[in-house]
Amino acid sequence: MKTLRRVLLIVVLSGLQVADASGQQQQQTEIPDNPLVALRVGQDQTKALKVNDAIFQAIGFSNTFLVVTSEGNVVIDTSMPFNAARHRQLLRAENSGPVKYIILTHAHGDHTGGVPVWREPDTRIVAQREHADFQHYQARLNSFFAARNAAQFALNIPQPAAWPGNYGATIAPTVLFDDRYEFELGGLKFEVIHTPGETYDHATVWIPQYRAAFVGDNFYASFPNIYTLRGTQPRWALDYIKSLDRVLALKPEILLPSHGVPVHGSAEITRQVVRYRDAIQYVHDETVKGMNAGKDVFTLMRDIRLPAALDVGESYGKLSWSVRGIYEGYVGWFDLNPATMYETPASAVYPDLVRMAGGSEKVAALAMEKAEVVPVEALHLADAALSADAGHKGALRARLRALEVLRDRCRNSNERGWLEFSIRQTRQRLGE
Repeated sequence: MKTLRRVLLIVVLSGLQVADASGQQQQQTEIPDNPLVALRVGQDQTKALKVNDAIFQAIGFSNTFLVVTSEGNVVIDTSMPFNAARHRQLLRAENSGPVKYIILTHAHGDHTGGVPVWREPDTRIVAQREHADFQHYQARLNSFFAARNAAQFALNIPQPAAWPGNYGATIAPTVLFDDRYEFELGGLKFEVIHTPGETYDHATVWIPQYRAAFVGDNFYASFPNIYTLRGTQPRWALDYIKSLDRVLALKPEILLPSHGVPVHGSAEITRQVVRYRDAIQYVHDETVKGMNAGKDVFTLMRDIRLPAALDVGESYGKLSWSVRGIYEGYVGWFDLNPATMYETPASAVYPDLVRMAGGSEKVAALAMEKAEVVPVEALHLADAALSADAGHKGALRARLRALEVLRDRCRNSNERGWLEFSIRQTRQRLGE
């Protein structure tokens, strides 16, 4: 997190703003395609966004919500650690009453990171029962995910930390529920409903009096991250669909996602959520139908596209990754090729192929020739040349150019983060 703070200091001040100085809502059409700009969302907010007389929002890459009652306040999600103090200052300026409850929509760090900042001696922390297992899963792979998270945001890879063991996570919630948890505070009823999707512990917070649904990460301005490149357990598309149907059945008048700004009005909420749900259904069903037709995963990744009426954008999640996530989530990695049953990868024969092709120089030249037109093929060729000569300058330059072409074409935050990381690695290998 110290590294993230340093990164935020160098991000350009012209980063996307979603609130002006008075906190008034501006349109946010999609998640920024630059991960560093995405991290900076809301940094210029000077006043909490007022949703209604009782609900206020501090804007960030992950939002924090404050619900005010006559007997104390409820905080819904707590954002990242580097956002938490600023969010608390903005929200306490609206009401400084005691924090009676913190509700976590799920266990990702950009939702739980501010719990220590908000927690008071008598605060109850509410999460779905799967929260504990998910926290242990994340802790079990602590150094793996630390490296992947850094790469996704083009940061330096940290040194591995001590392994905490299989069950070494700190579990902050004091209330863990199964399907539903209800409580009243100051005459206001809160219902916390299990709605798995982005995680198995995902929950939606429903306040009937305001017809307000806090939907966490099960809805935002992009096709969802059914598979995220940093790595994840399978995220089941059918879980998303059932959970979104459960939200639609509530007939909300205010929809409050943890990324982005609220959506108001029953008709507009229904329009957006139905389109989002149907987009997920379409990608899931086309993938499964393709599997049953005997199509391989790469064919499906290439061929499945959303109809125009269901195009919700790909600024964060991406269809091709989701197709592969659905495919391999169902059946795993084996592709029926006997060669992949064994521990020897295809790259083991790259040096032989390079030698047969006339050496790294020729393969690198072909990679550079392809870099502008078919950059992914250029990357494969550069990898082959580098397998035969790890320091080959021509192959490294071809790899760098292919990565730059892909970066300049991409409009996806996660994709750009990984490309920037790989560009920096390649430049280091070139001594730049």
